[in-house]
Amino acid sequence: MKLDDFMDSVLSCESPPLDFIPSLQALWWAKKGDWEKSHSIAQEIEDVTGYWIHAHLHRAEGDFGNAAYWYERAGKPPKKTEDLALELNDIIIFLLGN
Repeated sequence: MKLDDFMDSVLSCESPPLDFIPSLQALWWAKKGDWEKSHSIAQEIEDVTGYWIHAHLHRAEGDFGNAAYWYERAGKPPKKTEDLALELNDIIIFLLGN
């Protein structure tokens, strides 16, 4: 799957594809605009990718202190001014492996 296919599913479906791993499900809900569902899934992902998603979500809500904590756990530099949509796409592309 490519980013365009991922985005098409966000626009055309009411829930993420059944074969999506939790990280992709969290990102799908983030793209759909459902922060709560995305965050709920991200909280259950206990690896660096989950921490990166968690950091992004807290940055998106404006909680930079919490975001900085999760960026550190993910081994990523804290972000404040970078474009949120670009970061979200970067995480999706990373997980899709392309």
